[in-house]
Amino acid sequence: MIPIFIGYDPREAVAYHVCTNSIIRRASQPVAIHPLALRNLGFYVEKHTDGSNHFIYSRFLVPYLTNYRGWAIFMDGDMLLRDDISKLWALRDPSKAVMVVKHDYKTRMTEKYLGSKNENYPRKNWSSVVLWNCEHPANQALTADFVQGATGAQLHRFTWLDDELIGSLPIEWNWLPDEFGANEDAKLLHYTLGTPCFHEFATVPMADEWHRERMLTDYSIQRVLE
Repeated sequence: MIPIFIGYDPREAVAYHVCTNSIIRRASQPVAIHPLALRNLGFYVEKHTDGSNHFIYSRFLVPYLTNYRGWAIFMDGDMLLRDDISKLWALRDPSKAVMVVKHDYKTRMTEKYLGSKNENYPRKNWSSVVLWNCEHPANQALTADFVQGATGAQLHRFTWLDDELIGSLPIEWNWLPDEFGANEDAKLLHYTLGTPCFHEFATVPMADEWHRERMLTDYSIQRVLE
C-alpha cells in the first residue's frame, strides 16, 4: 500500500479530485489517498498568513500524521499523473530523510491563481512533491507545534535537515508545464501558476491533458435503454 497525501483547497476542490483520479487510473499497486484538508486537522491551528493555498504548511505534518513510521508521498493538489506512481515510490532511498525534485528556476509571472503573489526564493517548489522518509530520526523535529511556529523559509527550504539528507528525484516527476513548456517525457505535471480549472490558465501548455482527466473524473457509464 502506497500512502499518498494530497493537498486539498476548497477553492479548487476539482483539482484534488482530478489529481486523485489520475493516480488511481495509472497505479499498478494499491494506494491509500489522504486529503490534507485543514478542516480535518483539529489538532493543528494554521497561524501562518502568507500562504497561497490551504495546504502550504500542513504538508510538513506528514511524518507526524504517520506516527513517524514508514514512507509516504506528498503532492500538491494541482497535479496530474501521467505514469504509474509506483515508479516514483520505487525511488525511495533509506539514507535520505526526504527526496524532492531540486528545481532551480525563476518564475515567469509575479502573480498566480486568485491573485496570489508568486515570488522567487531558494528551493522554490522543492516541497511540492516529497517522498517522505517518515521514520528518519531527523524528521522527528516535525511536530505540530514546530510546524505551527516555523516560518515558510524554514519549512520550504528544509532547514531542519542537513543538505546531504535531501535526496534528488528526476525533474520528470515534478514538471512545471506552465513555467517550462510541454514535455512528453514528463511523468507528473504540476500546474504551479494555476490549475487549468481557472479560466486564465485554461490553455497553458499541456492543459488539454488536465481537461481530459477532468472529463474522465466526471465519467459514468450509462445503460443503453431500448
